[in-house]
Amino acid sequence: MINIILPVDFGDSTDALINGAIKFAKEIGGKLSLVHVAPADIGFAIGDMGFQYFPEVEQNEIKQELQSLNNLEQRILAEGVDCDHLLKQGVAGDIILDYAKEKNAAYMVMGSHGRSGIYDVFVGSLTKELTRRATIPVLVIPIH
Repeated sequence: MINIILPVDFGDSTDALINGAIKFAKEIGGKLSLVHVAPADIGFAIGDMGFQYFPEVEQNEIKQELQSLNNLEQRILAEGVDCDHLLKQGVAGDIILDYAKEKNAAYMVMGSHGRSGIYDVFVGSLTKELTRRATIPVLVIPIH
């Protein structure tokens, strides 16, 4: 089966991205492997006493994100497309590329809002980074 990596962030464009990825997977007989990378600093806050760590906040957030991944997986499976998922904390680009290698993925599907220029300078673009660093084809779905 053809493995397709699908990074998700649970943002407003996730539904459109999922729909496009399902369509692509059906067309090529592929399996979707969802990956969500949670920030490494979940649970940290800056207060009067400086940086503080709240493990219960981190655990709660990770639990909610895992439930969201499970829900997306069930939605994809209901559409007749095989699916699995991974949730990790760390540097998104590195984790996604490592997961693609681990899964021996043939493709990666990403979304793009079409922003560029100053936005990328200040915010950065994971899609832009992965299209530059990936050793497999990256299908970029426009999300408007």
